Amino acid sequence: MDATTAMYVSQAIHGIAYGMILFLIASGLNIIFGMMGVLNLAHASFFMLSGYFCYQVLKLTGNFWLALLIAPLVTAIFGIVVERVFLRRMHAFGHLGELMLTVGISLVILAGVKFFWGTESLPIPVPEALQGLIKIFGLEYPIYRLFVIGLSLVVLLLMVLVLYKTRLGMIVRAAVSDRDMVNALGINIPLVFMVVFGIGCWLAGIAGVAIAPILTVFPGLADQVGMDAFIVVVTGGIGSLGGAFIVAIIFGFLSSFGIQFVSQLAPVLMVGFMALVLIIRPHGLFGVEE
Repeated sequence: MDATTAMYVSQAIHGIAYGMILFLIASGLNIIFGMMGVLNLAHASFFMLSGYFCYQVLKLTGNFWLALLIAPLVTAIFGIVVERVFLRRMHAFGHLGELMLTVGISLVILAGVKFFWGTESLPIPVPEALQGLIKIFGLEYPIYRLFVIGLSLVVLLLMVLVLYKTRLGMIVRAAVSDRDMVNALGINIPLVFMVVFGIGCWLAGIAGVAIAPILTVFPGLADQVGMDAFIVVVTGGIGSLGGAFIVAIIFGFLSSFGIQFVSQLAPVLMVGFMALVLIIRPHGLFGVEE
């Protein structure tokens, strides 16, 4: 493989890895908004918080795999508490109240991580088993980034199985289509909402741990990745996991190749793509028109 081809392959794998991280964040946001109608502006903060939980578990145990298990779970529990104590009380005040509340929650989380962990970047080491490089078509590539891609695919498969092969998934999909009908059938909608919010936060938590060894953990992590995830949701279509997956991969490529070839314009490539899509399809690529 010549140097030019190797560079293209390397950038493509970088793009897929980043796209899969975006998908994990966007899928949780999509499920929460698609079912609950809550545009959770604190979602990226849960993603960042999981990275800090990962750092703390590593500091205490030195075990990355334990951190990968515990940090997203703690993030999900924290999200459930937030939904149960705060968000549920704000539903009666409409979307404006929910938006203001979730912005406030994100600010509280930001202040909390600065108070407990400071403002410096906290490096997360790559686990020993995933260190080093592996040859792909004659190209050496970091093993950890391939692990991120594989982990994301496993989570995607798990979500598909839960949503389409379980009773909970059937209830969630029905509630996305018609909440009043599901409520009329005697299903405990508040309980389902709480579980869905927890699952969404768990997905963000998985992404936070997975990206921590790549970007390190710092207070601006939510701002750096969170906006990209919101753009993925809007461009792919609200409520469409398939749309979020496809657009996340496209955005991963735009980010990776954009930084390589047009670094000064790279930050606006995704916004430009979103604008183009929404001009043609205002409800997103795979969204359903209301």
